[in-house]
Amino acid sequence: MPLEPGKPCAGRGEESPKSTCHKRQDDSEPEHLRNRLREDTEISRSVNTPSVSPNLVSVEELIEAEKGVCNMALAHEIVVDESFIIKQRDLPESSFEKTIEDIMKKAFWDSLQAQLSEDPPVYDHAIKLLGEIKESLLSFLLPGHTRLRNQINEVLDLELIKQEAENGALHIPKLADFIIGMMATLCAPIRDDEIKIIRDISDVVALFREIFAVLDLMKLDMVNFAISSIRPHLMKQSVDYERKSFQEFFDKQHGSLEITTEWLQEAASEVLSSDMDTSVLSGAVAGATDISALCPTAVLNHAYVKLLKWDHANRLFPEPVLMDQSRFEEMQRELNQLTITAAVLLVIYNMTGAAISGLSGFLDRLKRIIKVLLTGMHTVSFHLVEAMVSMSEQICVEVNNCLSQHGFSLLTPEKEAVLKGQIQAISGSDNSVRKLIDLRIQTFLKMHLASSNPKSVAIPGGLGPIGSELEEVTIKFLHLANYNKLVFSPYYDTILTKVLKKNGSQLPGIGEEEQQPSLG
Repeated sequence: MPLEPGKPCAGRGEESPKSTCHKRQDDSEPEHLRNRLREDTEISRSVNTPSVSPNLVSVEELIEAEKGVCNMALAHEIVVDESFIIKQRDLPESSFEKTIEDIMKKAFWDSLQAQLSEDPPVYDHAIKLLGEIKESLLSFLLPGHTRLRNQINEVLDLELIKQEAENGALHIPKLADFIIGMMATLCAPIRDDEIKIIRDISDVVALFREIFAVLDLMKLDMVNFAISSIRPHLMKQSVDYERKSFQEFFDKQHGSLEITTEWLQEAASEVLSSDMDTSVLSGAVAGATDISALCPTAVLNHAYVKLLKWDHANRLFPEPVLMDQSRFEEMQRELNQLTITAAVLLVIYNMTGAAISGLSGFLDRLKRIIKVLLTGMHTVSFHLVEAMVSMSEQICVEVNNCLSQHGFSLLTPEKEAVLKGQIQAISGSDNSVRKLIDLRIQTFLKMHLASSNPKSVAIPGGLGPIGSELEEVTIKFLHLANYNKLVFSPYYDTILTKVLKKNGSQLPGIGEEEQQPSLG
């Protein structure tokens, strides 16, 4: 079944409260992607197109392109996120949209109440709702559910219901019992509690309201079941589908990949000027020249790691990784916290020596303390300098307590002052210990990208205390980077061929077997 993000999960006309499906409560990934791609395209067009001869795009082309972006984004989410499901969006209680929605809901159900309270009752509104309930129940049926379909059509025969209403013989509670029983038959076990609740409701208006609420949940269950069912099939075709959809979008928008080109150019320049061991950067033998390090794979691997140091507030994200920007941003926050954690632990253990080095329980305690004090590190209101001051004080107390419990001498006032100073100094981005840890983490990630057997990659010195957390981030990073390579390798190959020629490097590409795409 087609899945359209941002569409109402159930419809009751303009009068009905709408429930919009989103993966996240505060953000719509397809909407975010659509806006960003449009912004990127406008920038590219303003750079490449003469003002006297603009590339005009029709409204129909824009609509078709946006539809393609939504479908591509949804397919991408299903493939890369095994836990992806559609959820009802819950609006913030104090929001304007929530206020309007509540007013509309109240007016809708008050109208129904007013009609049913007339003497004799007016059932026009109620019959329309019964018709929508009937359609919802029928939508849950499979082709082989002939008996259930016949039951629904027979009991919820709208013409017969209208005649009963005209003759004063309509008994809504009886119809409600049938509807609830049918919902109990068709719903997932997780909805059994909701079904039990609506069985006990006697007020007709409240009963209608709760029936529609549970039907909305059942529709979400059906959509999510469909997602889990198509995921294995989608994964087999996702690479070609995403690549084709991406190309179609840029063809229609007359766009280019300028942001991607700039990103890869920067990566190539950094690899060329780097003093790192080329065996880590490119897998080349030790002693190779800088030019020989500029193989496309090394540049691309370095470019992926650069995404974990991205200035998201001031720079547009490269187009081929745009759908995963939020994931890279989340990993960046995690790695920033892990970098400081590892730097602090390295300072502590260098200061205390062998006295506490073998106490795993103490290490876990220190990590918990550091994690708590760094909570919210990525927010604007967080002050790292103040947090490190508090951390240094608490760390010294914990270290002295541990030393005392195990029969070691406490830190002297001089050593304690030095330890506090070294911990507080980590708040600076140019701190040597912090930079060392950051460099080792980047090296670790590049080694994984370059290795054919990632499990054989050893954790560099100083990263052992955060090994398990670093492995979790690395797995997510490799999953995204490797999948992105599969989809966009032809684009990267085309760009890197041009970039590396500028540096005098005539090396084979990363995807020669792929058909070269058009870059606008």
